Amino acid sequence: MKMENTLQEPSGVLIVAKHAGVTSHDIVNRIRRLYGTRRVGHTGTLDPMATGVLVILIGRAAKASEYLATDSKRYRATLRLGITTDTEDTTGNILSSCDRLPNFAELEAILPQFRGKIQQIPPMYSALKVHGQKLVDLARKGQTVERQAREIEIFSLTATPTKSASDAVLDVHCSGGTYIRTLCADIGAALGCGGAMASLERTETGGFSLAMAHTVEELEAMDLQARTDLLIPTEALFRSLPAISLPIFYEKLCRSGCEIYLTKIKADFPVGTRIRICDAGGAFFALGEVREYENGRAVKAVKTFALE
Repeated sequence: MKMENTLQEPSGVLIVAKHAGVTSHDIVNRIRRLYGTRRVGHTGTLDPMATGVLVILIGRAAKASEYLATDSKRYRATLRLGITTDTEDTTGNILSSCDRLPNFAELEAILPQFRGKIQQIPPMYSALKVHGQKLVDLARKGQTVERQAREIEIFSLTATPTKSASDAVLDVHCSGGTYIRTLCADIGAALGCGGAMASLERTETGGFSLAMAHTVEELEAMDLQARTDLLIPTEALFRSLPAISLPIFYEKLCRSGCEIYLTKIKADFPVGTRIRICDAGGAFFALGEVREYENGRAVKAVKTFALE
């Protein structure tokens, strides 16, 4: 596998199966030690209680996070009916409880109103910022501020009963920015008994699934070369984007920061299109964007990931 590198620094995408009880930042710190580089990031936080797919960016790949589109995600969550909490999950303080629990048929009957495009108010216990302060920091001080509802999309939502009358397993396919804790709380509110999230597993994000993931313990048992061999090329983060291959002349111009006019390379893309830019051999080296210039539409690299 061809790896991008800067002075032999490992670089690429690593899919980690996060375990419960640690933060996403804890995982990042362990990966930094395992790969011997400070340049490590991730594409989306999981709460400490959550498990599942955590996409880690290593080396030059860490520069990709700001350019990633909001991907759809898949989750498996346990909905616990009959309680509400201040965090909207079972790690928080119980605010109310209800003895009368709906049956499974009643739960299934309410689910259609949560499918499709819906409005969701972000929870106070979240990393969103209001006036420069994280909501979670305000919540921990006992403060509550008004939050604006945001449109999200639930592509699919199904429930499976469990042996417990209070619990059901939800399988959710949703747009980025969806809070599953809030979804559980909103379903409980609609049923009139309250609800909270009792567990959460992210099974897929950005096309990366649990089947591709490795635990930290597995990684620690490998040597550096074996760990490096697991890295997926950065291009995989942008695989849904169209690609162009530039002849050597235009590749050099592109790497020098010049715009490449689409008419020169016989390409046609609308303004605003993000593009994978490859060399003549088809090797990805930069993410580009089509813009309108004085002489027409052209693509220009917005971030280079592979050096010459």
